[in-house]
Amino acid sequence: MTTSRAHLRRLRQYFRSAGWPCHDNLEVDLLVAGLAERAPPDAAGVQAIRVTESGIAALSGYRQRNRHALDTHDALVERIARQLVDEGRVVFRGVSLRAKVDAAWKPVRPDVFSIRNTSHDAYLAPFVHEVKVSRADLLTDLRNAGKRAAYQALSQQFYYVLAAGIAAPEDVPEDCGVIVAEGARLRVL
Repeated sequence: MTTSRAHLRRLRQYFRSAGWPCHDNLEVDLLVAGLAERAPPDAAGVQAIRVTESGIAALSGYRQRNRHALDTHDALVERIARQLVDEGRVVFRGVSLRAKVDAAWKPVRPDVFSIRNTSHDAYLAPFVHEVKVSRADLLTDLRNAGKRAAYQALSQQFYYVLAAGIAAPEDVPEDCGVIVAEGARLRVL
């Protein structure tokens, strides 16, 4: 059996919880593959699903793959933040904000939010930088027009910061800036 992301997410749910059975195809696949097993019923007759040692090994591999992607993302976030600090801006990473879009408040969490170092609100010039290190992540974000509108409502300039080779500048809407990380260089397109 090929273990899909859905299988691994379910396995993680079992590991984190009391292992309530779902009685669906994902559970059948995990039981047959030996990644999960049925626990004997408790005193009240409730049966649970337990993650096996093989399941724990599968979760560990999944976690390591995700960690690598996060490390790449976090390193690029750090590069952008450092460059903005060097330019004299006040920088916030992973800050939760709310933006008013179409008469409703939308919560967003940009990778990098920065303002000018000033006490006069008219000169703050807020920027939002959203970092993408995979094409799939970028395409998912581009399909979410509400999220992009919220970022644009919060900022005077909104940029997608792309790892080299994941997209062409034409793939990004014209109302968004594009910065490409090429080796040690950040190139504004």
